[in-house]
Amino acid sequence: MKRKHSLVLVPLVGLSMALTACGSDDTGSDDTGSDDTGSSEAAVGKIGVILPDTESSVRWESADRPALEAAFEEAGVEYEIQNAEGDAEKMTTIADSMIGNGVTVLAIVNLDSESGAAIQEKAESQGVATIDYDRLTLGGTAQYYVSFDNTVVGELQGQGLADCLGDKDANIVYLNGSPTDNNATLFAEGAHSVLDGMSNYSVVGEQAVPDWDNEQAATIFQQLYTAADGKVDGVLAANDGLGGAAISILEGAGQAGKVPVTGQDATVEGLQNVLAGTQCMTVYKSATQEAGALADVAIALANGEEADVTGTTVDSSDDSEVPSILLEPQAITKDSVGDVISDGGQSAADVCTGKFADLCAEAGIS
Repeated sequence: MKRKHSLVLVPLVGLSMALTACGSDDTGSDDTGSDDTGSSEAAVGKIGVILPDTESSVRWESADRPALEAAFEEAGVEYEIQNAEGDAEKMTTIADSMIGNGVTVLAIVNLDSESGAAIQEKAESQGVATIDYDRLTLGGTAQYYVSFDNTVVGELQGQGLADCLGDKDANIVYLNGSPTDNNATLFAEGAHSVLDGMSNYSVVGEQAVPDWDNEQAATIFQQLYTAADGKVDGVLAANDGLGGAAISILEGAGQAGKVPVTGQDATVEGLQNVLAGTQCMTVYKSATQEAGALADVAIALANGEEADVTGTTVDSSDDSEVPSILLEPQAITKDSVGDVISDGGQSAADVCTGKFADLCAEAGIS
């Protein structure tokens, strides 16, 4: 069944607004933007976006925020972007403030489905359309879901690890993402769908990392590594931060570069680890592409229109179907690190610094 919504959006196209921009604070946790072109055809709804944190991945502030700002400013819509800093109560407070300040469309990257669903219920009661960005809110009421195909992300990680391990018998440890993040569940399912069918691989440890916390990840991996008596041949790490935590433990054991480790997000550290050979691969999800898709959906809703979708996603909590825009992720190995840089996902100046300059040159990155 499809989700049912009582929300009625009133088209406002054709009205003009004088929109003024407010600067961001010193922490960079919020921004507003506007259209000063004076065009009477500009979208008149106001869009709010709440990013989740600065700890689970550097992508939220370094990639998603600037990409969203650019997309909204190019479209000439008023917007506000804030970061909940990993605090569900703070996200709720931000959402209440945005609703009170007149947003007509609210996009969130939930910290957990329970708090996310409560925010969406409140928004719906106030006539505000909602969008799930990057993470699906189980039991929520979002009109649309914009993300990458997260099962495919896991499949790419599983296949990437298999490619690095080859045909030898291997013991694998899974370092999964936060148990409150539905994406982490999909990543693990995708990876298992690839690796579980390979009889030469054995799972010798698997644990989720609360809140994607990299420090906890290091502690958890150390425990799993010790429990396996150090007999670990590959690590399925759900993102670059968790992968980096595993690599730090492997370095202490003299095994960094000998034990393949996966990742995700194509962060600067992740790409540097791939170039150095301590990380087998990462998965690139273009923030510009995802932010552009979110902007398209948000602007359509702000204008009282329907958005174009690629299909639906099943909410496993009630089997409802959420209209979705799912994008295709890309596996990145040492030979394709340059693809991320040429796409603008990271800059050569950031990746190819210090000892990594020569590695970049060898990979044809300048």
